[in-house]
Amino acid sequence: MRFFSFLVLVAFGAAVGYFAYTNGHDVSVNLAGNAVSVSVPVLALTVYVLGMLTGWAVVGLLRRSWNRVVEYDAR
Repeated sequence: MRFFSFLVLVAFGAAVGYFAYTNGHDVSVNLAGNAVSVSVPVLALTVYVLGMLTGWAVVGLLRRSWNRVVEYDAR
């Protein structure tokens, strides 16, 4: 089973590498009025990482809020 998981990981890495190779051209991104030229793989990785960070922040906020609501206050 471990070998099968390794093969799936290698196949996924190959697919990501192929995507990066075939989509290596630059795109223009407008940031606050300034046009920035960025390659597609770098843009995809940046958006993915920013999405992960904001997702973790929202989940952490909801978890802390839920814990405050359900905690028992023995006064």
